[in-house]
Amino acid sequence: MTRFSFAIHATSGQARQGTITTPRGEIRTPAFMPVGTAATVKAMLPGAVRETGADILLGNTYHLMLRPGAERVARLGGLHRFMHWDRPILTDSGGFQVMSLAGLRKLDERGVTFRSHVDGSAHALTPERSIEIQRLLGADITMQLDECVALPATAEETARAMRLSLRWAARSKAAFGDDASRGRALFGIVQGGIDAGLRAESAEGLKAIGFDGYAVGGLAVGEPQSEMFAVLDGVVPHLPAEAPHYLMGVGKPSDIIGAVARGIDMFDCVMPTRSGRNGQAFVRGGTLNLRNARFAEDPGPLDPACRCPACRDFSRAYLHHLVKANEILASVLLTWHNLTHYQDLMQALRDAIAAGGTLDAVREAFLAPGPQAADDPPDEA
Repeated sequence: MTRFSFAIHATSGQARQGTITTPRGEIRTPAFMPVGTAATVKAMLPGAVRETGADILLGNTYHLMLRPGAERVARLGGLHRFMHWDRPILTDSGGFQVMSLAGLRKLDERGVTFRSHVDGSAHALTPERSIEIQRLLGADITMQLDECVALPATAEETARAMRLSLRWAARSKAAFGDDASRGRALFGIVQGGIDAGLRAESAEGLKAIGFDGYAVGGLAVGEPQSEMFAVLDGVVPHLPAEAPHYLMGVGKPSDIIGAVARGIDMFDCVMPTRSGRNGQAFVRGGTLNLRNARFAEDPGPLDPACRCPACRDFSRAYLHHLVKANEILASVLLTWHNLTHYQDLMQALRDAIAAGGTLDAVREAFLAPGPQAADDPPDEA
């Protein structure tokens, strides 16, 4: 049995290029994980997701526990077989969705009880149950249950939630047991809002418990990019250098480049898939809104530097037509394009770090406004 491991091959400043090894294959880092919320990356076949360059997907514990149910997925052979994806899968703990989607929540030391947003049925999610669900799904990387408070929050509320998350982290570790012997991994989640002291306390507490990887949660919830980077500047030095660092729910290309420069190895975000379903394409230099009339007779490719089918085989005019006509193919092609764009960004970052250079050339290639005349100017990374 191949054990979970992480090897760093090259560095550039704080940026790291490496490989996560799991029984189901290697994950090249820095890595972007497409989000497969309900056992599918929306508008994509699994083989197409793999063609974009993805090594790993993210599945959602909350949604899968409600529908079709973790026990049912287990009876059908696990999540990998169920969704026909034979590469690694990371599952989140369900905590964020419980806090943001579920109704009639009641949280205490034991866990959280809530009513499903699907049918109103009552459920309880504890650290132990979250680990059990992720085990039933067959996750390669499991996340601890944590409480993610909405920002802005008071210092007292942020501290309370962080320390509760630390206690839940210890219970998650105990419930995980000897799953590491089967090649699975458990990640802890650093909380603490934008308070540097609370973030440091959280990271040090997680290190004392001991995890295979360390995630930074509670960001990408509307705070300015500068605040997110400030949190990373403060917290990454507290994380074990030999473990993978995962920034949850991030983000835009400029967010990713800036976070990689600060020592982050893994990312996930719904942005490329959600944007694709809404007619928005990420291109070198920014984004394009294919609903705009200026594309109606544009014969050029979406992004001349892109290798995806949308750019290779179709014009901006055709994609504009599909979007305006609400054709399903628009979602397929633009999602395929956006995921390819993100994976090309990750490969460019890996190449730059491996070459021993800076990330400046990647910033220039992906963020600097170019001849494609992007609608939305990029943020600074």
